[in-house]
Amino acid sequence: MLLRRCHEVALGLALFGAVATLAPSRAFAQAIVEDGVVTHKDPLPKRLNGIDIEEHLDRALPLALPFKDTQGQSVTLAKYVSGHRPVIFTLNYSDCPMLCSLQLNGLVTVLGNLDRRLGTDFDIVTVSLDPHESPERARETEARYRGELTKASPAEREGWHFLTGSQASIDALADALGIRYAYNEQRKEYVHPASLVISTPTGHISRYLYGIEYHSRTLSMSIVEAAQGKVGSSVDRLILYCFHYDETEGRYAPAAMNIMRLGGGLTALGLGSFLGAYWLKVARKRLSRSRMAVASARLGASGSPVEDAGS
Repeated sequence: MLLRRCHEVALGLALFGAVATLAPSRAFAQAIVEDGVVTHKDPLPKRLNGIDIEEHLDRALPLALPFKDTQGQSVTLAKYVSGHRPVIFTLNYSDCPMLCSLQLNGLVTVLGNLDRRLGTDFDIVTVSLDPHESPERARETEARYRGELTKASPAEREGWHFLTGSQASIDALADALGIRYAYNEQRKEYVHPASLVISTPTGHISRYLYGIEYHSRTLSMSIVEAAQGKVGSSVDRLILYCFHYDETEGRYAPAAMNIMRLGGGLTALGLGSFLGAYWLKVARKRLSRSRMAVASARLGASGSPVEDAGS
């Protein structure tokens, strides 16, 4: 019964993250997702009041915040947000009873199906919500999740970083990301929503993805978007032009106006190419006839056999 209760709470928290932006000013209702449709039922427990995500799109992250890596070395966020590639941020902690594992397992799953390379096209930074978590404990968690990336090379696994820090640094980062969490004294655990926050290579928030399961195409296009077109093929950038992020669905949806513009442009290009080829063909025929007429006239004036034959 207790395990079932914990599972229900964890699932409620995860699904809460998926609808956090839909009703920021009122008590959240429990979300039930069926066939892609989100419905609401009973309100969440009072202990979840205040647990929220406020999107801070385009906000600059405080890259000077101090943390410690899993080797116990002092680092700042600037080490990982260096201007070269996008960074995915998650706030979790090693001793989380269930939700963090569900979220990070979901991240491992989508990374296995992603057409972007961890450590090359993007990095991941997971910051512990627990200020008492030691670098050694974080190193165990880091090794666990890196080890689950079976399709990634050792170099690619190095792109997932786990950090610990003081309460001040954790709160400052959570505030910048717009993530509201709390500590439940009775249960001795942190209550927080599940989300991925994607930043640009220069440390500006680009996109939020919610829940514990992620669509590979949505995450891939979010990385392309965060990289401002510097990551991905021409086809990816074309797709990004035709699709916009739908917050209600949590994925990229077709942008009708852009598709119409692109379709109109392709139609005009195709028609122009056809007409150009046709006019070029007609011009070549006229030029050929003109040259033949000139040659015939010259031969006729010289009394050639061509003229005799035609007389």
